[in-house]
Amino acid sequence: MSDLTRRDFVKLAEMAAVAAAVPQMSGGAKASTQAPVAASRQVTDGGGSSCAKVYFTKHIDADHLIKLYSLINEGIYGKVAVKLHTGEKNGPNILPRDMVKKFMEAVPNSSIVETNTLYVGDRYTTQDHRETLKVNGWNFCPVDIMDEFGSVNLPVRGGKHLKEVAMGGHIVDYDSMIVLTHFKGHLMGGIGGSLKNIAIGCASGQIGKAQVHGYTGANNPPTQGDWINNMPLQEKFMELMADSGKATVDYFGKHIVFLNVMRRMSVDCDCAGITAKEPTMADLGIAASTDILAVDQACVDMVYAAPDSQDLRERIESRHGLHQLQAMRDLKMGNDKYELISID
Repeated sequence: MSDLTRRDFVKLAEMAAVAAAVPQMSGGAKASTQAPVAASRQVTDGGGSSCAKVYFTKHIDADHLIKLYSLINEGIYGKVAVKLHTGEKNGPNILPRDMVKKFMEAVPNSSIVETNTLYVGDRYTTQDHRETLKVNGWNFCPVDIMDEFGSVNLPVRGGKHLKEVAMGGHIVDYDSMIVLTHFKGHLMGGIGGSLKNIAIGCASGQIGKAQVHGYTGANNPPTQGDWINNMPLQEKFMELMADSGKATVDYFGKHIVFLNVMRRMSVDCDCAGITAKEPTMADLGIAASTDILAVDQACVDMVYAAPDSQDLRERIESRHGLHQLQAMRDLKMGNDKYELISID
């Protein structure tokens, strides 16, 4: 493993602001030991320079995805990594390949980037991962398995638990990153948003993902019991994800953007493959921002405002997933105020 000890880090650009909010939380939301949404601050009065912009469309198709991207892509240049969860074999909820294909064609010099998994499955080894990519239809553009040849350490400045994270080594080959996320639930994290996509998704399979999961067991790979007994859950896991996500956000600085596709929002991640539970709520649309906290917060707010979101809300709250938002705020990864701007 090599260490990245020197790189010019660019601070996240200060987000311009204005206002228009998601509806407040549904009155039928189940009570929780946590607030329904962690200190969400939606601005409705025109805001000011301290407010992040989140663009939104209810239409989930390539044309609207590209239009949203065009509103946030000022900092994207050079060789572009598109961080996407390509999923286990035949996963029913993966983002539509034709939509992603058209999107990729609109982003010059871009490649899908992924890393191998910590658990044994369809993407545990690079060889199996490449076969899974073929099965799932990700064969229309370059796909870089970033940890194919090892890891690189990125520092976590001011992290809650981690000082550095082992990322897929090829991450340093890219000038910019587009985080294209299927927003849904997650077995351990509760929320599978932009944070989860880069925090776990950029970490190298055998080293970085163990760091992000706080794995302390002796088995390699972890056994089923390890996931319960040798990995922290709830708040600490959310904080470990925030630490890892911060390493990637700081590395790319203003050259990283986030698009969350709220489609087929199962309580399970695409890493569950064919065992993922069928979604029980309607699709909501796509949100886009240059601010990772704002975009994940906005999607959570929309989920909580939806009348049919009980199952996903239960998954989020039972895992204390809202602590992801608090941890990102604590690490100053983004803005807790946002303006939701519809392009429809």
